[in-house]
Order: sequence, then structure tokens, then C-alpha cells
Amino acid sequence: MAISSIKVTLPCDIQSVWEIVTSLDNYAWRSNIKKIEVLNANEFVEYTKEDYKTKFTVTCAEPYQRWEFDLENDRIKGHWMGIFAEHKKETTIEFTEEIYAKKLYLKPFIKMYLKKQQEIYIADLKNVLDV
Repeated sequence: MAISSIKVTLPCDIQSVWEIVTSLDNYAWRSNIKKIEVLNANEFVEYTKEDYKTKFTVTCAEPYQRWEFDLENDRIKGHWMGIFAEHKKETTIEFTEEIYAKKLYLKPFIKMYLKKQQEIYIADLKNVLDV
């Protein structure tokens, strides 16, 4: 299992950050996502630009505080947790992923992969928030 966390403080109100991060309709800002297919109120599938799909099942949604889901594709399985906190018109987000590689050859690379994905996500988020 690999665990990776990233914590960032953004000069934005928590409502704006929450709405962007949790929206399953507004994903054009994400540079590595082609589309999101909503299956029901708690499940969705993300497709990468290369049409690689990952299924997500929301396990916790506490508005403006916490969003969590399980995720799985044919290579990995795991859990993602996002914590949101606001202080004086700034929002701190902390995203943590716990991922198991299903393929033995992926195990040495999974932590590096997670870090890179988190960095891309934060860069895209800062871009859409214009910060």
C-alpha cells in the first residue's frame, strides 16, 4: 500500500473551493480528465484523456468539511479523503490517498504516481481558481 498526502492553503473562500472540487459536471479545468460519467448519487466514473477509466464510490460527503470515496480500476484500488477548512477567507485543503497496486510490477512506482497526480490536480485547481 502507498499513502500520499498533499496540503495547500488557497486564498479563496471555502464555498468556491468545495464547489469546484466536488462538481461532477464542471471538470473541464482538469487537464488529465476527458469526461466524468455519473452512475448514481454515490458513484461515478472518470475517464482519462487516454480513455482509461476509474470507478469512484462516495463514502462521505460533509459539505465544506470532508469528501471521501473508494476508487478502483484494473490496476489500483484504494481510498481518497479530502479535508477542507476555512480561516480568514483562506481555504486549506488536505487530500490523502491510500492505494493498493493490483499488479506486482506497479508497486515500486505507485507512490511516485500518486504524488504526480496530486501535483497535477493542485496545479489545475490553482489555475481554475486563478491563484
